Amino acid sequence: MDYRRTFRAAAVSFADLISRLPADRWDAPGLGDWNLRELVGHTVSSGLRRVPDVLAATAEKADLDSPQAYWALARSVPPEVLAAAVAANGADARETGTWLGDEAAARVSELTGLATAALAAVRDDDVVTTPGGCMLVRDWLPTRTFELVVHGTDIAGAAGVPFEVAPEAVAEAVTQAAQIAAAVGDATTVLRALTGRAPLPDHFSVV
Repeated sequence: MDYRRTFRAAAVSFADLISRLPADRWDAPGLGDWNLRELVGHTVSSGLRRVPDVLAATAEKADLDSPQAYWALARSVPPEVLAAAVAANGADARETGTWLGDEAAARVSELTGLATAALAAVRDDDVVTTPGGCMLVRDWLPTRTFELVVHGTDIAGAAGVPFEVAPEAVAEAVTQAAQIAAAVGDATTVLRALTGRAPLPDHFSVV
């Protein structure tokens, strides 16, 4: 799969989704403790707004060698580090949700253009500094597509509107989820569930 194509497809579909969110749903439940505005804020920040800054932050050598290594990092950091990151994500979700205001559709459309333009200006093997460590562009961008696709489905479900994403973008996200499961030791659990051998445990997640 072409990671550039899948990111652009996911970003365009996400921007379209935000343009169709009902005005009376923004303060309704979103995901976990987040309301819909905060969930959108988190997704916009992580999937679009940060992309140009990360792609501009070049580095010499990669510390993480795959998308799944980026996600698996959360399983290996000290609990206090993870708790601080979760708290920071929550604050950022609220801040970005507030920043979107009543112009969410226009701002998300603008951020989509900025992110895709920034992507066009870098090479596959450029090394950039991400929140999890230094990575090749071609390894980091799929984690942003994953954010857009997964949280796009969360947002659509919470708002009661459809979310259609290019099949290749969904396939990339599903593949990435399976690779994360393998990286964190849950491959057999996921494989048995996907092949109808056993259900997933309650509240199971690979991330």
